[in-house]
Amino acid sequence: MKLDFTTLNSMRQHNPAWRLLCSDHAPLILSFLHQAFVRPNVRSLEAESMAEALEDTLYALRQQLNENAFPRTAREYLEDWASPDKGWLRKFYQLGTDNAVFDMTPATEKALSWLEQLAEHSFVGTESRLRTLFDLLRQMNEGTQSDPDQRLADLHQRRDEIDAEIARIQSGDFSLMDDTGIKERFSQFTRMARDLLADFREVEHNFRRLDRAVRERVALWDGTKGALLDEILAQHDLINESDQGRSFQAFWNFLMSSRRQEELSQQLEHILSLPVIAAQNPDPRLRRIHYDWLEAGDHTQRTVAQLSHRLRQFLDDQSRQETRRIMEILHNIEAHAIAARPYLSDCPPDEALTDLDAMAASPDLIMERPLYSPPLPTILTVDPLPEDTGDDVDPIALYEQVVVDRVRLTENIQQALAEAPQISLAALLRRHPLEQGLSELVAYLQLSSERFESLIDEKTNDHVNWDIMTTDGSIITRHATLQRVIFVRSA
Repeated sequence: MKLDFTTLNSMRQHNPAWRLLCSDHAPLILSFLHQAFVRPNVRSLEAESMAEALEDTLYALRQQLNENAFPRTAREYLEDWASPDKGWLRKFYQLGTDNAVFDMTPATEKALSWLEQLAEHSFVGTESRLRTLFDLLRQMNEGTQSDPDQRLADLHQRRDEIDAEIARIQSGDFSLMDDTGIKERFSQFTRMARDLLADFREVEHNFRRLDRAVRERVALWDGTKGALLDEILAQHDLINESDQGRSFQAFWNFLMSSRRQEELSQQLEHILSLPVIAAQNPDPRLRRIHYDWLEAGDHTQRTVAQLSHRLRQFLDDQSRQETRRIMEILHNIEAHAIAARPYLSDCPPDEALTDLDAMAASPDLIMERPLYSPPLPTILTVDPLPEDTGDDVDPIALYEQVVVDRVRLTENIQQALAEAPQISLAALLRRHPLEQGLSELVAYLQLSSERFESLIDEKTNDHVNWDIMTTDGSIITRHATLQRVIFVRSA
């Protein structure tokens, strides 16, 4: 990117991140959004909860500054930040609900990241970053080396170095990393882990732009279905085959491996338990940062699923005709409004342009309510145990019974399908981990065939794990591999 005067002047006027930093209320906006989204790593928040949190923040600031500071209400501020001319928040509605939801835009994420880099750092490491640069160069050289003899020579050299290190360790000659090196690498890991979470918003934003373009094309298309599907699928394949799409898919496949997840968990536990790291009071969320990556990636996958849902809607003739009719009505209204604007500005009408029926109340009379009916008392009869009960009765077995709450499992599936048209069983279990082990997993599989519509991808396997407590109080992790089960919302 060429940073000449023309480019920078255009960015200053049109780039949302730059305009946010130049805003008079930038400290309020960025501090509140950092506290609401970045610190707890939340991808989206309902409008009600965000308005309440912002109202509390405004009240505290007015007490600190003066009562006239920030005179507008929290809802007005949120709507202003989400307006198209600002673009600092994204307001949308969850599928199947009327509840408004807010999410940060990639521009706001970039502004927050830049402010974090402005802060003075008491410790700036260079040695670890230099090693990272050398590792990247080595990976590129090895990945582009077409001479098999040279690649074998490099592998033999690395093997000799590993053998020599093994021999030194066996002889008792090995060195540990000093505290400076540990802190330097941990600081770099923390920064890159947070940057990775920020990158997900931009990847999701790119897929969402494709989804918006698909909806516009579907609403205004006059040709055949086949021509439009060819164009849409070509754009979808273009994103999937792009550098960003292929990198995201490689990242997702790498992180979805259960072995990689266990390895990350073990290494994070070990590093965070080191005294030099514990003395720095690291962010507790780093202990489960890989699960935050999974959640952020799942949001991106849902955006891709919405694109598939738009294609299925297009194949429905009735839905297509209704959408076109709505767009025609909206265009007709816009045309009439533009035509009437000169006359209304010169001589506004004295009478109302149109009348709307008033909303009718639905009274609920007291006498229409049913009378209270007291519940029937339950009488428990305790009979004495027979004298000769035998020696084979084990009362402990009564406490070992496992009862799976199928109602709770059904509600989990219904809630997930209300947010997205489909969800895999593995993704559902990441949101609602297994509490009763294999019995609960079997119950989910029974519900997939008895209660809900489901699909089975025989070519893809999912890995599921859960924790059980043994009699001595220790926790053991169990694993299960099964074909991918996908719950589908019924039409």
